[in-house]
Amino acid sequence: MFGNRKLKYLLYYVTAVTILLMLLNSVIRNAKTEHIKYSDFEKMIAEKTIKEVQITDTQITIVPKEQKDVNQKIKYTTNIESGNIRPLLDKLNEAGVSYDGPISNNDPIKNFFLEWVLPIVIFMIIGRIIFGSMEKRMGSGVMSFGKNNAKIYAESETGKTFKDVAGQDEAKESLVEIVDFLHNPDKYTEIGAKLPKGALLVGPPGTGKTLLAKAVAGEAKVPFFSLSGSSFVEMFVGMGAARVRDLFKQAEEKAPCIVFIDEIDAIGKSRDNAIGGGNDEREQTLNQLLAEMDGFDSSKGVVILAATNRPEVLDKALLRPGRFDRRVIVDTPDLKGREAILRVHSKEVKMSEDVKLEEIAKAIPGAVGADLANMVNEAALLAVKKGRKLVIQEDLEEAIEIIIAGKEKKDRIMSDREKRIVAFHEVGHALVAALLKHTDPVHKITIIPRTLGALGYTMQLPEKEKYLVSKEEMMDKIAVMLGGRSAEEVQFNYISTGASNDIEKATQAARNMVTIYGMTEKFDMMGLESVSNRYLDGRAVRNCSAETSAKIDEEILKIIKESHEKARSILKENQKLLIAISERLIEKETLTGDEFMEIVRDFNEKNNKINQLEEVISNE
Repeated sequence: MFGNRKLKYLLYYVTAVTILLMLLNSVIRNAKTEHIKYSDFEKMIAEKTIKEVQITDTQITIVPKEQKDVNQKIKYTTNIESGNIRPLLDKLNEAGVSYDGPISNNDPIKNFFLEWVLPIVIFMIIGRIIFGSMEKRMGSGVMSFGKNNAKIYAESETGKTFKDVAGQDEAKESLVEIVDFLHNPDKYTEIGAKLPKGALLVGPPGTGKTLLAKAVAGEAKVPFFSLSGSSFVEMFVGMGAARVRDLFKQAEEKAPCIVFIDEIDAIGKSRDNAIGGGNDEREQTLNQLLAEMDGFDSSKGVVILAATNRPEVLDKALLRPGRFDRRVIVDTPDLKGREAILRVHSKEVKMSEDVKLEEIAKAIPGAVGADLANMVNEAALLAVKKGRKLVIQEDLEEAIEIIIAGKEKKDRIMSDREKRIVAFHEVGHALVAALLKHTDPVHKITIIPRTLGALGYTMQLPEKEKYLVSKEEMMDKIAVMLGGRSAEEVQFNYISTGASNDIEKATQAARNMVTIYGMTEKFDMMGLESVSNRYLDGRAVRNCSAETSAKIDEEILKIIKESHEKARSILKENQKLLIAISERLIEKETLTGDEFMEIVRDFNEKNNKINQLEEVISNE
């Protein structure tokens, strides 16, 4: 059907070109000419007003002497018998008229080629160039007319199995049954079980949804159709639906096989105008997809996999049983998952034997597979840059810093006063973290500026993976965030712009405590905000009145003030320690967590000895 449709449009194009050529040939033959009688031509010869003549089998072309424009020719067309040519030539010779001819014009093949074949070929080439340019600009192709652009991967082309997917054990378990069904359908059909028609892979960007789909095809050893949801959306209404029909037709011919539609939210948005917006082409495509999923027989072994990071906007009809029967969550990996992913990506990289991937995995909570792959590659680039043949632990740690804070900005030179303020600011964070109970250990403090805007930073690493956070931990976390500004106030009685990012994060954490986590007495367990786009930006949407919002702001301010005062009081009590660590940081520019804690322990030991000595003296 789609071939006939394409042929139809091709015939339209050829017909238009043919009509245009007929008109052009007619215009060319008759352009800038004036037909005269043969008697007038003989009169012009007698009057010697002719400059030159061109004679062919069928016509005579005359150029008068007084004619200024040579291209403006007077043409006379007549049938000249061969016997009349000789007398005509004699008359022209007597009149002194130069002539060319007679020229034979009786080669029909040559005339046909020059007047029809050659122009048609030229027009076809021009048309191809124009439509090819339009295809590149408009996406999936204006001349494809309903044919889908799915890439078909054979088993050797995917080259992916479940061994290549790490950190997503639960997702793999959910898909193993599909692979087993494709391998051994009899044991399922005997008991009456049916293969799930579709599985929806849901998770944040970079977690490996596409890789999982390819791994399923690689494990099942079946053809793999891969295309994105946006490739269905066409400039012509109805073309998206035609592509869906063509895709399922191809899939049935290749069955058993797997069809993977990435970013399905491009065509699967809810048809409710309040959410998805009205779009006839998208809705027709979605309706056709729903109809095809209802219509095909799952026992043939055609499995539809789709991926999205916006499940909340998908049409409910797409998610009902019988279409996408399973929702497979492909979430951010935990500590063990991150370590396993690092091992997968470091297989092709030459690593030193003393590299501890577990320590690296601890340092980047919340990182997804794409982040970890980028980090390993960045570490390899750093090793090459420094002239090493192997990647060492230092390279991986520096790669983390580059991803988090950017590269060192060596051309940014701070004044001595600014350097002292930044040093006290960063030590303020670290010291508050070290002296509170519910905080993560300090891993590194630095005052070297970074390209992403940080003049310095304090890195904390959790000792173990946490899934629940208490109110006390949240309060201490906010106090650590405000420790930098508090140190500036305690030491210099000075407020700078360096705490802007800390303030933003602390305010957001306090807001979450009030509106989402129910950690205040005033609002108890009332839900005041809900999270939308969980797998993207996680933006919160307010679910309360303006009056309640004002009260929420009061509670947030209360938490911020309480945490600020806690940080300031800790630093006032330990101001000598704050000064000692800051002076060391100014000297070295970077302190590791061990060096920081060693200074704290040495200072405390000295203080204890001094206190004991003072106590002995007072007792004597």
